[in-house]
Amino acid sequence: MTSAVPAPASASSPNRAAGKIGFLPEAVAGALAYLTFIPAIIFLFREPYNQNRFVRFHSVQCLLWWVAGLATAAALRLIGIVLFMIPVAGPLLASLIWVVVGLAAFIIWLVLIVKALQGEMFKLPVLGDFAEQRAGSA
Repeated sequence: MTSAVPAPASASSPNRAAGKIGFLPEAVAGALAYLTFIPAIIFLFREPYNQNRFVRFHSVQCLLWWVAGLATAAALRLIGIVLFMIPVAGPLLASLIWVVVGLAAFIIWLVLIVKALQGEMFKLPVLGDFAEQRAGSA
């Protein structure tokens, strides 16, 4: 009885970083896109980075991550205003929510950077699908 072993993903797969783009390895350019939104914007408008699907994907996903973060921060601010009306427990709960959400965002950000450095096109649940569509369309 033989068991089928899946073939390892090759470096030439379109969903993995394979080589260099410009003077940077693809994986490093993908990870740099997550440092702030500035490198992501630069990579989307500057050749040869905007011609590379891997770098475009990570740049678009980074920008979507920033937009989601800003929307979440705005929602948390509104929730905080309401919670601060509750004496004692309200401010404590608001602070706890801010800390938990901030820690979660930081961990996701680190995962995105590490996965990009590993050459993977790691997709966030909703944002990643949209980023993949945008990266493939250019």
